[in-house]
Amino acid sequence: MALNTETQTSRWPRQIKYIIGNEACERFSYYGMTGILAGYVSGQLAAGGLGKSDDYTTTVIQTFIFVNYFTPLLGAWLSDKIIGRYKTIFWVSLLYCAGHGTLACSDFFGEHGKFICLFIGLTLIAFGSGGIKPCVSAFMGEQFRPDQSHLMQKAFGAFYVAINFGSFFSFLVVPWVKDHHGYSAAFAVPGILMAIATYIFWRGKKYYVFVPTNREIKHNGFFKVFFTALFAKREAGKTFWDAARARFTENEVAAARSVLPILFVFATIPMFWALYNQTNSTWVLQGLKMSNVNFLGLKVGAEQMQSLNPLLIMLFVPVFTLWLYPAMGRFAAPLKRMSYGLFLAAASFVLVALIQTRMDDYWHWVALQYATATAHLSASGPLGPPYLQLQSPPSILWQTWPYVVVTAAEVLVSTTGLEFAFREAAPEMKSMIMSFWLLTIAFGSLFVALLTALLPHTAAQTDDASISSGRFMLYAVMMFGVTILFSLIAATYHYRDKAAAMGK
Repeated sequence: MALNTETQTSRWPRQIKYIIGNEACERFSYYGMTGILAGYVSGQLAAGGLGKSDDYTTTVIQTFIFVNYFTPLLGAWLSDKIIGRYKTIFWVSLLYCAGHGTLACSDFFGEHGKFICLFIGLTLIAFGSGGIKPCVSAFMGEQFRPDQSHLMQKAFGAFYVAINFGSFFSFLVVPWVKDHHGYSAAFAVPGILMAIATYIFWRGKKYYVFVPTNREIKHNGFFKVFFTALFAKREAGKTFWDAARARFTENEVAAARSVLPILFVFATIPMFWALYNQTNSTWVLQGLKMSNVNFLGLKVGAEQMQSLNPLLIMLFVPVFTLWLYPAMGRFAAPLKRMSYGLFLAAASFVLVALIQTRMDDYWHWVALQYATATAHLSASGPLGPPYLQLQSPPSILWQTWPYVVVTAAEVLVSTTGLEFAFREAAPEMKSMIMSFWLLTIAFGSLFVALLTALLPHTAAQTDDASISSGRFMLYAVMMFGVTILFSLIAATYHYRDKAAAMGK
């Protein structure tokens, strides 16, 4: 019996494989679609694209990401208050599938019809993907018994590997389908994978542990407790939360109190996502102006280059989790790890700015070559050799180092942030706190969309100002400043989970 108990506490619950399998397929569908989105919106009409500017493309993608990461509030409310996490994940996933189906139908309509399909499809995907986001990781955490809590760090690491396993193959497969069969077929592939994800999740139903919703246990949520305390009249000598204790139980007040310190930490994280989410927009747009390379017969361009991020994550997560963090000891406490990651994110944009400087020099040289060739052009001579001898643009492989640095930053910030949010939140607030974590991603993308829309007008720049060395360096400087602020906040944070403070 003792041996059996030891085995049960050292092995993950069997239902975890269904959740991780679902996540791998769902992330394939999401990143497969977003991986070709920049090329679709900015691409030439003759090639099946929409022919829009770089700034317009950046604004569309960052606005989509904002909605995608704002809707987790709705998903958290549904799961915590109404139908529970399992039903929220399952039913909202069907909406997700419908969004992919709408995009897949875009080629059957004219130019205006493509825009309608684009915005309807992106809206459905944003509500579908966003609706399940705060639920899946929290649902996985609920499958572990208290005596298995020591397995969570590795489980969340595996969860993140599954995310990137799916996204890695999506960045290779979906662009290939686009190149050979067009955008409709390419958008259909993620839809098929999302349907498979929903099926895998449904298959594990009989094994899942179902935690009652706050409505079933008659537990009031964070907002009701917080706003009661905020607007209630306080007597002299009473604390902020004392006003709420007159209407709510001590457990409800304690759960609400656990949220505010976490939100204080989260307040600085949007700047990280403002940088990281540009790997799907400005980095791709930069790469589209660089020369492709062939690797084992496979064309590697800006869209395929995105696969380097998940590939590196699958390497970094086990190395960081199994070797680096244990070796660092207390210096691997969650907030310390996140501080290191924020610094690396800023460094990655310094590298991208340097690459863009080289790109600007190249295109300036090209312009001079054309001007010189035109000046020497004879009345009947063609515009070309021997008048114009052009070199190839810088290779897409130049983006390798920025991807390496930003991926290390992602592991340190994003994986750790999921772990930190789950460990520090009260049990009744886990979906809600996960939705707040995802809101940091939303506001990061909103910041980029607003900056992209406003700065060109104030600086009298072109519609391609989002792809410039000055803009990239601006993001790097802002990130360095936020990193310093975050480090100060982290130094004063008091962990509820004392083991986390020791880096365990």
